[in-house]
Amino acid sequence: MTSPSLVWFRDDLRLADNPALRAAADRDEPVIGVYVLDEASPGVRPLGGAARWWLHHSLSELDERLREKGSVLVLRRGAASDVLPALVGETGAGAVFWNRRYGGPEREIDAGIKDGLRGDGVEVASFAGSLLYEPWTVRTGAGTPYGVFTPFWNACRQLPAPRAPLPEPRELRGPGRHPASDDLAEWELLPTSPDWAGGLRERWEPGERAAKARLREFLADDAAGYDRARDEPAAGATSLLSPRLRWGEISPYEVWHAAVSSDAPVGGFLSELGWREFAWHTLFHFPDLATKNLRSAFDAFPWPRLRPTMLRAWQHGETGIPLVDAGMRELWTTGFMHNRVRMVVASFLVKNLLIDWRHGEEWFWDTLVDADAANNPFNWQWVAGSGADAAPYFRIFNPELQAKKFDPDGRYVREWAPDATARPPIVDLAASRKAALAAYDAVKRA
Repeated sequence: MTSPSLVWFRDDLRLADNPALRAAADRDEPVIGVYVLDEASPGVRPLGGAARWWLHHSLSELDERLREKGSVLVLRRGAASDVLPALVGETGAGAVFWNRRYGGPEREIDAGIKDGLRGDGVEVASFAGSLLYEPWTVRTGAGTPYGVFTPFWNACRQLPAPRAPLPEPRELRGPGRHPASDDLAEWELLPTSPDWAGGLRERWEPGERAAKARLREFLADDAAGYDRARDEPAAGATSLLSPRLRWGEISPYEVWHAAVSSDAPVGGFLSELGWREFAWHTLFHFPDLATKNLRSAFDAFPWPRLRPTMLRAWQHGETGIPLVDAGMRELWTTGFMHNRVRMVVASFLVKNLLIDWRHGEEWFWDTLVDADAANNPFNWQWVAGSGADAAPYFRIFNPELQAKKFDPDGRYVREWAPDATARPPIVDLAASRKAALAAYDAVKRA
């Protein structure tokens, strides 16, 4: 009798360079892929709306590609600690493989499942597939986690070079009997009433094949000018790989090796991969990153009472500040925002409107296709001044000066917020800057 191998897909929705899938294929038994929509386990954060849209389409392609190879993708919904053992029992699986996750609740879930299945005599193994450098492998000389990016990235670069990507399996053995699977459409990941995803459909094509194509296109056409033009939102010089990496449609190892093998100058681009690694390093050591200030002194910050009208104006791109409004409308329409503009809109919310960074983090979590558990709160805390290697609080982005420097001909603003210049600003930039610095005195005293 055969004993199938289960491959538990999570944030690694790909066939190439997937160590868990490779381990299952090498076992020379039938392979069953499984994805669990887990919104029931304690501490697991439900996906935002834009993320759910992306997940639907990425799972659809993953299912198609597994079938092409001879295998199958089983969809189940519920607490993973219940779903995985039940599926092992249904299929008689002799092994379960997955690629590791690094958030606190997820690690606890995975460890519990691993212990339980091993206790039942099932082979279980996990692999490094989502980060170039796993968080516990990078430590200061004192054995502590890094809190500043440059020393962290220097330490990473002293470690052995990232391994070579693994090829996708040529074929997979399918099970003799396919386990029951949920219907993807019944998960209702796509918006319907209303269907607000028209801009996402126009901008994005989720899936592994599109991810590989985008990497090739970036290295061929855009990487040479990346360092010069990456801060200009209208230049189109960014890689647009962040949602691909967030969902694991392409691995950081594939991106790394393709970049270093290209003829383009890629130092700045690789450092952005390093920033992603730093965010996950931080989350691993500080699991409450989305809810608690990393620097506890900021607990003393005197946030004024929330003004919902101000928050809504920011969310909807109706602040009367052209660059801010353009960024927020790009986000709402496409599920994405240029990185320079992300910093500007975040600074405006936290330091001009004096609204707690957690409100902005929650909005980005719901509207970004690339929002993940590490990068989203990490970058919000960086702008707010409360996080690792954070921008000093007194560094307040002036959106007007930022626009003059990085969108000098106004192309980006005209594309996304052509009416913004006709709106009165909801706040005076100079006066609000002074108010923010005055509030920061409480943190300095703390």
